[in-house]
Amino acid sequence: MSTLSPAEALSTPVDGVSVLGALSPSRASDFMTCPLLYRFRTIDRLPEPPSPAAVRGTVVHKVLEDLFDLPAAERTPDTARRMLEPAWAALQEAEPELAAMLPEEERADWLTSCRTVLERYFTLEDPSRLEPTERELYVESLLDSKLLLRGFIDRLEVAPDGAVRISDYKTGRAPGPGFEAKALFQMRFYALVVWRLRGILPAMLQLIYLGSGEVLRYTPDEADLRATERKLVALWQAIRAAEESGDWRPSPSRLCSWCAHQSLCPAFGGTPPPLPERMPVAQG
Repeated sequence: MSTLSPAEALSTPVDGVSVLGALSPSRASDFMTCPLLYRFRTIDRLPEPPSPAAVRGTVVHKVLEDLFDLPAAERTPDTARRMLEPAWAALQEAEPELAAMLPEEERADWLTSCRTVLERYFTLEDPSRLEPTERELYVESLLDSKLLLRGFIDRLEVAPDGAVRISDYKTGRAPGPGFEAKALFQMRFYALVVWRLRGILPAMLQLIYLGSGEVLRYTPDEADLRATERKLVALWQAIRAAEESGDWRPSPSRLCSWCAHQSLCPAFGGTPPPLPERMPVAQG
């Protein structure tokens, strides 16, 4: 009997076409970083405690998204600062467990760090001169291989001449020399989806690093995006092979220091939980 893993079972037909599987930039990055991490997050769906850095990113993204709802003249550092605490309060209301993330005595410093990265944004761009076409845009595209690519784009702008620019905010620091390609993988992923969806090759991709006050820009071409597509298809084939074999081996690196699942990882003496039962595919 054919079977479908929990990850694959999430994929649904698109316009009546069968989907072999779905990938987002984050899940693709998980597998490239560590196949076992992909398994823990996508197959086992193990919970992970929120981190102050990740929640700071969520709050700052929300402020920058909402900033563009205002008239251009009101998109100022003072306005952004005033929007911060209401955005944090709204997030806590939606996710009450976040209140326990930080001891009360640390919250003031954490909010100050949020203000710092927000203020740094205004040294990199003048939002009064920008009119994004889309913000927090959900995109998906089904490749000829029947692999569905999907994700959320922070900001997309279309110039009067039709040129498309894709931007993404990062509240951390820019990557060091030699690590730019890995950082741009997410942007190539989005560029490929937009190209397949709209038939327009994005003219510019940019990562806006608010932690260090730098902007990483890249101009893709067709050959680049076709190579990205081949890489994603090969990546999905590797994921399917791991699902079939049950071989989700860890890939230790310096990133292990931030992993929430070290206690379950064989590289640190742990034992992963049993794999969830695979769900049967209807026959007929």
